[in-house]
Amino acid sequence: MREGGGVADGSGERARSFGSAAGRYGEYRPSYPDALADALEELAGVPLAGARVADVGAGTGIATGLLHARGARVVGVEPGAGMAAEFRRRHPHVPLVRGDGDRLPFASGALDLLAYAQSWHWTDPARSGPEALRVLRPGGALAIWSNDPDVGVGWIADQQERIEERFGPGWYVNEHPRPQDGLEFTTRLLRWSRRIPVDVHLAKLATHSLFLIGRAGTGEFLDGERERLRELFPGGTLDEHYVVDLRVARTAQPKRPWT
Repeated sequence: MREGGGVADGSGERARSFGSAAGRYGEYRPSYPDALADALEELAGVPLAGARVADVGAGTGIATGLLHARGARVVGVEPGAGMAAEFRRRHPHVPLVRGDGDRLPFASGALDLLAYAQSWHWTDPARSGPEALRVLRPGGALAIWSNDPDVGVGWIADQQERIEERFGPGWYVNEHPRPQDGLEFTTRLLRWSRRIPVDVHLAKLATHSLFLIGRAGTGEFLDGERERLRELFPGGTLDEHYVVDLRVARTAQPKRPWT
């Protein structure tokens, strides 16, 4: 469960496309800034160290690794066989279960924190919302975040525009959670960047589902981007800029009895 074209537009094909590219996904997709873990603890009111956490739609374990490094007792949840195999290769000491957000394989009240890193839009919110409330303890938190290209940066905005002109809008969709009974979200935006070679950026771009499903013209498009970016960045490296959109909802605390 990762980025994609939205649940209404070929989502099944695009979701399945990741399995064949799991190794490249783990190699080239960006991680997250340390500030994300700090903001997560602040908004969730849950210290990560020792917390019972599930990372749903864990993929190759990018977010799982961040949570594990902060001391969380994290379990990955991943429906795809290819991604699950890559997860186990990269995180052999972290538990992984097969499942998805619409049918979470946990007992009621079992978790302190439920995390969706770029995967909420692959769920049916009518099911995943109630499931989140079921598996979280009172006072627990649901955290949903995406790692989106920062279109406030000129060359990134230009590239996004070229992709949409060539392949149509909606190629990169991370659907944000809507308010539901028992889930009121607080939002935090975190900007960060990483410096990488031009070819690594293009390899990362090629792990997005639009390119994985073999749409006509994707190879030609990437070749054209390579020429443009090498002219724009003659040193051969560039700064990829991102905005992490973090949304956290706390469940209700239990009421204290009168004393």
